[in-house]
Amino acid sequence: MKYILVTGGVISGIGKGIIASSIGTILKSCGLRVTAIKIDPYINIDAGTFSPYEHGEVFVLNDGGEVDLDLGNYERFLDINLYKDNNITTGKIYQHVINKERHGDYLGKTVQVVPHITDAVQEWVMNQAKVPVDDDRKEPQICLGGTIGDIEGMPFVEAFRQFQFKAKRENFCNIHVSLVPQPNATGEQKTKPTQNSVRALRGLGLSPDLIVCRSAKPIEMAVKEKISMFCHVEPEQVIFIHDVSSTYRVPILLEEQGIIKYFKQRLNLPIDDQPSDLLVRWKKMADRYERLLKVCSIALVGKYTKLSDCYASVFKALEHSALAINHKLDLMYIDSTELEHSTEVENSVKYHQAWQKLCKADGILVPGGFGIRGTEGKLQAISWARTKKKPFLGVCLGMQLAVVEFARNCLNWKDANSTEFDPDTKHPVVIDMPEHNPGDMGGTMRLGKRRTVFKSQNSVLRKLYGDEMFVEERHRHRYEVNPELTHCFEEKGLKFVGHDMEGNRMEIIELENHPYFVGVQFHPEFSSRPMKPSPPYLGLLLAATGTLNAYLQRGCKLSP
Repeated sequence: MKYILVTGGVISGIGKGIIASSIGTILKSCGLRVTAIKIDPYINIDAGTFSPYEHGEVFVLNDGGEVDLDLGNYERFLDINLYKDNNITTGKIYQHVINKERHGDYLGKTVQVVPHITDAVQEWVMNQAKVPVDDDRKEPQICLGGTIGDIEGMPFVEAFRQFQFKAKRENFCNIHVSLVPQPNATGEQKTKPTQNSVRALRGLGLSPDLIVCRSAKPIEMAVKEKISMFCHVEPEQVIFIHDVSSTYRVPILLEEQGIIKYFKQRLNLPIDDQPSDLLVRWKKMADRYERLLKVCSIALVGKYTKLSDCYASVFKALEHSALAINHKLDLMYIDSTELEHSTEVENSVKYHQAWQKLCKADGILVPGGFGIRGTEGKLQAISWARTKKKPFLGVCLGMQLAVVEFARNCLNWKDANSTEFDPDTKHPVVIDMPEHNPGDMGGTMRLGKRRTVFKSQNSVLRKLYGDEMFVEERHRHRYEVNPELTHCFEEKGLKFVGHDMEGNRMEIIELENHPYFVGVQFHPEFSSRPMKPSPPYLGLLLAATGTLNAYLQRGCKLSP
């Protein structure tokens, strides 16, 4: 097993996840099996109870793990399926060690950060690195991992300082991602932050083998030589990654700077110097992305729109689908509260700007979320999509609100609501699930990959999925459509075309006599891949560009 540790310096959010994913993509293109581990220093057991404004979206894995969004990058780039134990947190490690202490495994000893916590980190990494993540179920050959260098991450840094000797030099490589800022006042690229970052890392006992420098613009050769000299590495060990139009370009930039040759020598890898067809396909995809001329605009109506990372997977799923139909995505984030009547009273300019955006969009997407804030605005957007025949996709809460909107405006149940927002409503069209535990919040939802069975032959979504009898997608919800009231909706044209295995849970809705009005209880964005777009999102983009019917008539084949 070869281990590649990716550390970050100067600022958080520098792109460790994308760099690690891109390196994994390159190594996978050379025929190697790659897995990935993300290390987060917070004390939470997992990411499940975070607000999206803390660390971005919560990514859900097949096994129900609620994890950091970087694992989403790993899965998308490497086309693998990870597990919850691929996300290590301080909380998990301490819980593991404390449970062992209570069990008596350390009887007679003082349990300390060194060696007990650091040993637990190393054992976890070695065990998880062996778990197959590809469809062929073979053990991986390369394990990529990411951690950070601030005070709360110190036990992890110390664990890897020890681990580099345990794994041996030819099996362990450290990549340090740093920032090269370019102040507007001078316009000069500054190396001091990188020098200080590398010096601090060396002081902790880790020496970088590769320094990846992030910058706004391409870095000059003189800067590369200066970093090489002051950071004690060869010039070819300094890699530049400037801001690019799409993340698909990052593996290409890395490969152009000789990273395959470097890894082949440094880790003694049994590979050719040239990448395979996989990287050639990536290059074609990156080139195609940059040449797109036609634009498709989608309005994303959500409550966490101030930070794009809150909807990272949704954005990627839309981007994958847009690329598949040769369109550039214009994603307009609309704060759902700005569509509400209260905003019209308080700030009419903001209200009219939000509605102008919504009216301009080719398609409307209402993603998942929790809590009552912004729900009335989402209901307004759904009503607009339904009455104006605008292509619409509702995901998780978006589907539930589509049911609420239909009940209020088509069934005339004016107080219809979800019991999440109004526990005393006379028409509870969305209810909490029997297994929902209102006491504990962490890990108590319906999580992970579940099977959805199609109940209708002529469902649009069934055709988009290739006329399969069932699909398996990832879930993350506490509430569901009330199965006792579904017949009322069906009579008026809102069809529940997908159920769970038992037929009790409503999974997919479709509206009759509408170009594309679809709601799904699951989160299809989590399984979207750059070369395998998610069918519900692809359907939205096809409908938004007016090409859905032609696509279905061709037997769900994309035009060249």
